[in-house]
Amino acid sequence: MRPSGRALDQMREISIETDFTRHAEGSCLIKCGETHVLCTASLEERVPPFLKNTGLGWVTAEYGMLPRATNTRMRREAKNGQSGRTQEIQRLIGRALRAGVDRVALGERQITIDCDVIQADGGTRCASITGGWIALRLAVNKLMKAGDIITDPLVDPIAAVSCGVYAGQPVLDLDYPEDSEAGVDGNFVLTGSGRLVEVQMSAEGATFSMDEMNELLGLAQKGVGELVAAQKAAVS
Repeated sequence: MRPSGRALDQMREISIETDFTRHAEGSCLIKCGETHVLCTASLEERVPPFLKNTGLGWVTAEYGMLPRATNTRMRREAKNGQSGRTQEIQRLIGRALRAGVDRVALGERQITIDCDVIQADGGTRCASITGGWIALRLAVNKLMKAGDIITDPLVDPIAAVSCGVYAGQPVLDLDYPEDSEAGVDGNFVLTGSGRLVEVQMSAEGATFSMDEMNELLGLAQKGVGELVAAQKAAVS
């Protein structure tokens, strides 16, 4: 039995509110159960120096958690510097989102996705990727509406979900009580068409077999399918 009472292959409730902030070119508040993340997309008509005069666009990401996103207050990273965990997560978000972008079609401009965790209950990086794509989609829609780009640079939705082995059973979409006790923990990033972008898996308490990994991948494909459907509904 899962602590939440969910079935082994059941996602947490997904809620997405688009245009959550006034000024960003694209924004949403995504809620995956009790994990809530504000995602915004900011457009700049320039690229990093290493891409200047290449004709290629760039999508990057920044990630952070508010001090009381968790049970106890964390110190602000703006005061103490970014942790290794934060740097690893924001690089993952950027890599994941770029996998669904035709950077030639985007042109020499940069879109920065900011993911700010308001409340954390497991799966914050996955919620950030899923919500980040929505913010990116909305920003690109504005570019296309204005005629600044002709061809849609977003070739496929990108979404992510966690899966793991909890109490000896493979489960989909871990919340914090499961994540903190999981014997195997994995994050799966997939495209809307079901292709793999990135898989992060580790044995937290016990090693795992190829069969178990494939079972978790099957759960992830189911979960990402539901997330992509929610993404499309939110931006339609």
